[in-house]
Amino acid sequence: MLRRGARLSRRDALSLIGKTAAVAVTAGGAGTLHGAWGEDRNLGLGPATVLRPALLDSLQRASFRFFWEQASPITGLVKDRASGRTGDQRTLSSIAATGFGLTALCIADSRRYQSPDRIKRRVTTTLDFLLTRAPAVNGFFYHYMDMNGGARAVGSEISSIDTAILLCGCLICREYFQDSQISGLADRIYDRVNWQWMLNGRPTLSHGWTPESGFLPERWDTYCELMMLYLLAIGSRTYPIPPASWNAWSRPVMEYRGLRYISAATPLFVHQFSHAWVDFRNKRDAFANYFINSVTATQAHKLFCLSLAHKFADYDENLWGISSSDSPKGFVVWGGPPVIGPIDGTIVPSAAAGSIPFLPSETLAVLQNIHDHFPAAWTRYGFVDSFNPLIGWYDTDVVGIAAGISALMAENYQTEFVWKTFMKNAQMSRAMSLVGFHLL
Repeated sequence: MLRRGARLSRRDALSLIGKTAAVAVTAGGAGTLHGAWGEDRNLGLGPATVLRPALLDSLQRASFRFFWEQASPITGLVKDRASGRTGDQRTLSSIAATGFGLTALCIADSRRYQSPDRIKRRVTTTLDFLLTRAPAVNGFFYHYMDMNGGARAVGSEISSIDTAILLCGCLICREYFQDSQISGLADRIYDRVNWQWMLNGRPTLSHGWTPESGFLPERWDTYCELMMLYLLAIGSRTYPIPPASWNAWSRPVMEYRGLRYISAATPLFVHQFSHAWVDFRNKRDAFANYFINSVTATQAHKLFCLSLAHKFADYDENLWGISSSDSPKGFVVWGGPPVIGPIDGTIVPSAAAGSIPFLPSETLAVLQNIHDHFPAAWTRYGFVDSFNPLIGWYDTDVVGIAAGISALMAENYQTEFVWKTFMKNAQMSRAMSLVGFHLL
């Protein structure tokens, strides 16, 4: 999930991260805190005390507009990115953006942003295309496809993690609409995925496969956004992988300014994506309470950004957040702690938006500040992917996965809708039980 568009390959991004030094020790004591929400909720502060409702409603509507207008009505595939200001003629779609988009359609229907019949037709069209016409290998999809016909694009890989994000979108549609046609399509899409094949003889899942080179050498073997991937694979009714694979990936522990949490030298989004669908609150496995782990990771990231204020005067209490994004020099994998990439004062709104449930008051203060004082950062589709107020640079694009994580986490914070709906999946409950999750 590090790559957006065709500017930086996943393998290049991984290489960059691999060269970044990290202060980490063997996994052991992280995640021992417990609680349903982050600090604000533990203090008894509800949504009305920390946000202006108009902001999140505007964000929700704008994000839906992206997923509705920048998707093909023929295939349902959603663009990887699109301009938030002018007509966009690009046709590159991503299956991750499509997975977020399917979830956004459920949110939109629950909020009556569009005609229920039109939304249901779009969902059915998308699922039917994915099952019957989109190219797939052992049930896994290419990371990028042409949005109008589904042809493999930019030489992309058959992607395990992006297929997982797509499946999360399919399965929440199954649970939300309770429609026999939608349920049947979603079941068949999920059940045909051969997770055992993606293991390729090892205990951890491969990043993917290409027809030119076979399996990619990288594996999902270290904590990141991989949790949804493993839970989907373990919970499969048809090609499940062993529950032992959950224990096979490492959980390095980061220590930063007195905070201790499971992490690696990776951008902030890795602490967000699985949490968009899977409700990890008030439960833990043998290693951690992953929700509180993400709370701590977000706290550390805020402190990290503020520690850079002597270099970048824009970073302050109400303006922080760096994650993989566009930059004035192209797409960059950056963040911290520790320092990842050539940080230059750029702000990434989805870094804060994707962490709303973890640190509500702090993240919402950032989003309100951006909305109110940096109007060029707001578009028809919500926040631009990134901007740098120090040099007056504002991205022109809205990126599907950034708009998606922003919309889903905003909804979870307000109503818990995505969590409550997705967690009705029997396969997810089964997988979490098999790997040892228990209530606190």
